[in-house]
Amino acid sequence: MNETASSSEIQGQIAALRRQSFTLLLALIIVSGTLTVFLYRQASLTRRDIASVKPQATQIIQAYTQNGQNIQNFVKELSAFGATHPDFQPILKKYGIAPAAAPAAPAPARKK
Repeated sequence: MNETASSSEIQGQIAALRRQSFTLLLALIIVSGTLTVFLYRQASLTRRDIASVKPQATQIIQAYTQNGQNIQNFVKELSAFGATHPDFQPILKKYGIAPAAAPAAPAPARKK
C-alpha cells in the first residue's frame, strides 16, 4: 500500500471491492439459474422424444429377436456357400462374415 493513501481512499477501495464482489455474485446466480432452466428444459424435451420413439424401437427390437435365428441360419448358409465357392469369399470378407472351414481332405497314406 501507498503510505500517502488516506484512510478515506482505502475505505473507498474497500467499498468498491464489496460492490464488485456483490455484482459478480449476483451475475453468478443469474448465470447458474439460467443454465439450470436450460438443462431442465432439455431434459424434459429429451424425455418427450424418448417417449415418442420408444414404441417404434420396441417394434424393431421384437422383429429382430423374432427373426434372429433366421438371420443366423442365413449367415451360416452364406459361409458354407463361401467355403465351397472361392469366388464368393471376397464378398463375405467385405461384409465381415468368416467363411466356414472347408472339409479337410483325408491325409495321404504313408508308404512303408
